[in-house]
Amino acid sequence: MTSQATAITPRELDRRREELADLQRQLADGEKAYAQCRAQLQRFIDRYVATLGPLYMELDALESQLYCAMRYLHEALGRNGVDTRAPEPPRATTMPMLLQLPPGAPLPPEPEGGLVHIGPPPLKTLYRRAAMRLHPDLAPDDQERRHRERKMVEVNEAYAAADRVRLEELLLAAGESLFKVKGGDADAVMAWLRQAERSVQGRLRVVQAHAALLANHAMHQLGEAIERAERKGLQPLTIMANRLRAQITERRQELYIGQRLQPESGMAEAFLRQRQQRMGGGITASF
Repeated sequence: MTSQATAITPRELDRRREELADLQRQLADGEKAYAQCRAQLQRFIDRYVATLGPLYMELDALESQLYCAMRYLHEALGRNGVDTRAPEPPRATTMPMLLQLPPGAPLPPEPEGGLVHIGPPPLKTLYRRAAMRLHPDLAPDDQERRHRERKMVEVNEAYAAADRVRLEELLLAAGESLFKVKGGDADAVMAWLRQAERSVQGRLRVVQAHAALLANHAMHQLGEAIERAERKGLQPLTIMANRLRAQITERRQELYIGQRLQPESGMAEAFLRQRQQRMGGGITASF
């Protein structure tokens, strides 16, 4: 048996089990901390989107209409021999989103008998187990009784001859588990522990990487700054919303002018160039 060659002490097995349990506790703590941090950040994002999302959508719609108006003016001016730079399509505002932590894989199945390491039972123990399983008095009918009597003769002969292999075969054929017949396999237990440790350590690295991404997320830093300002009695989200409303008013005015300008007008080229300059220095929100 491999367990005889490995010669792993129960103390060593206990130590490895404790190390695995410590890793599992560390992983559970990390996943819990990540879930709490993500939930807190998601609450801020929900508030941010509820406050500013509709304004950004309205601003994006106006920018799209302005682009169409500018494109028309650019093409019309080009047909009239006026060289102007083609307008660039506006970039839609992207609302912030958080990555999901992927589900963890279950630990590999434990070896038979669990994490218990025992040596193979002595011959006398095997004999007693065989007698308990095959004793004729336990037969439910005469046919089974005759079968058990024949098997008990074989059991007695194997025990008398100290034939361990035959006793094991009879026990396994009678339904005894391999673990109880052969004993625990220290190699299998240690292989399971090593595989389980690698699995937990790999999952721990995934959780730590996602926690770092969460901590460095732009919305995490923005949320902390806004919460600090709010504790001082300020209202930064209201200020941001008012700035967006001012931009919306400005874009509506520009759209009103841009849709009514005639390409033959000298103001068309000036409007186009001024608008492109504003877009070059414009503020976009992307997370």
